[in-house]
Amino acid sequence: MSSPAAPLETVLRSASREVVIGHGRRFCLIGERINPTGRRIFQEQLRAGDLSAIERDVQAQVAGGADVLDINMGVPLTDEADLLVRAIRMVQGLTDLPVCIDSSVVEALEAGLAAYEGRALVNSVTAEDERLEQILPLVKKHDAAVIALPNDEHEIPMEVEKRLELTEKIIRVATTEYGIAAADIVIDPLAMPIGADTSTLMTTLETMRRIRHDFGVNMTCGASNVSFGMPDRHTLGATFLPMAMLSGLTSAIMDARTPQIVDAVKAADLLLDHDEWGTAWIAAHRARRDESA
Repeated sequence: MSSPAAPLETVLRSASREVVIGHGRRFCLIGERINPTGRRIFQEQLRAGDLSAIERDVQAQVAGGADVLDINMGVPLTDEADLLVRAIRMVQGLTDLPVCIDSSVVEALEAGLAAYEGRALVNSVTAEDERLEQILPLVKKHDAAVIALPNDEHEIPMEVEKRLELTEKIIRVATTEYGIAAADIVIDPLAMPIGADTSTLMTTLETMRRIRHDFGVNMTCGASNVSFGMPDRHTLGATFLPMAMLSGLTSAIMDARTPQIVDAVKAADLLLDHDEWGTAWIAAHRARRDESA
């Protein structure tokens, strides 16, 4: 077997705070809540130009321990670019956490990146040639990092080797054709719902292990995808993430308002020696004790 690639670090910034995602660092929690998908009332509010729910979502995720906040304003029949810019500015006025700008609309991504004060994470690009040509120049222009999914116009591959092949393509194109550092490419190894196929998680975990070994890049995923359609999703999430962390996952887009899942991640950080001397674990315990006193 070849020698493992050197582990890379991905640096994100707000106007005043820096967050580093890395294999030897504490797991990065990317709060997923500022997203109208599946939230009918929130969608109606956004169509009416009412962004007040965002303030509650920010407060809850910050309190839960989020390190980065994902912002998605994908509401049909709206000006997504305008909504995204307004949401980013609002969030930056409420917290100093860095932001993950989440949109499938190129114009919205461009507007959001231009409005953001800091170094953002873009969510996301795939291995499709057209998407690479559309998204990567924006990432380079705005000195951002980007989440990349190893699927293309033909398929979402179910084989580890195909996912690795597409991961290699993304990294090669981004680094050689657009001058983006490999450290700024965060791969999503494609966490699929186990409700459809209970064997799919083993493929994802092996993909994580191989990506860490072969490329050294950081990884993220939509953590809730794994438990979709299953009962007791919090228990599944709290079990999945430590397994994924051991396999090389360094961040996740997840519900930072769920203590059961957040606590499992923090415990795994301690047990994997990513929390030196247990300082974060002890500090969190003391904070909870003081709150209940």
